[in-house]
Amino acid sequence: MNWNHASEEGGLRKRRFSVPVGGRRVPGVLWTSGAQGPRPLVLVGHGGSQHKEADAVLDVVGPLVRGRGFAVAAIDGPVHGERRADGGLDGAKVIQDFRALWSGESPCIDAMVADWRAALDELVRLPEIDAGAIGWFGISMGTAYGIPVCAADTRIRAALLGMWGTSHAHGERLLAEARKVQCPVLFQRKADDERFTPAGQEQLFDAIAGADKALRVHPGRHVNPAGAQLDEGLSFLARHLQPGAAA
Repeated sequence: MNWNHASEEGGLRKRRFSVPVGGRRVPGVLWTSGAQGPRPLVLVGHGGSQHKEADAVLDVVGPLVRGRGFAVAAIDGPVHGERRADGGLDGAKVIQDFRALWSGESPCIDAMVADWRAALDELVRLPEIDAGAIGWFGISMGTAYGIPVCAADTRIRAALLGMWGTSHAHGERLLAEARKVQCPVLFQRKADDERFTPAGQEQLFDAIAGADKALRVHPGRHVNPAGAQLDEGLSFLARHLQPGAAA
């Protein structure tokens, strides 16, 4: 792992890193606080058109790192962020490229699993990370790649997923991966989601193998979690990664 840049502000430490995987450079960022000793780590799979430091990722960083003393890490997804020559600042262009990628024969699922596992291999070596308390927070595209990651890596102890289903390409692949996911899962969907059908999302949820799982429906369209939806997801992870934590 190469550490590229570090900064501190208001008790929040941000370190950018990169990991070489199969000839690829995987760009990521780790946030920690001044908390002492090993602490839980939440991996954030960002949504389509976003990147590892997008506002939706920072919405997770604040409550978990500043609020609970956790660590949070994120990497850029395929055709997103620093994986692009243009830096991924044009969200409309990024989502167009991602949709083309996902609808093709090779949507980079296996590569993203390898990238996340390689990043996690390095992160758990840090003294401030509790290797026995790893969680996943991934909505929309963060579920498309997150389900295969959770299926492949049993170090992930709990996962917040949702807002993706089988009505898009590679639904059968995701169903097969979901049948391998054993960790506790909270799956969220939106009541008026214009991108994924309720039936397709519920089919994906039903396929998750673990017995400790719950499906929650929140009002609204396909937009980033906020308010009660975000609070519910963060509290779910805190309960599973830090037993005894307040809801």
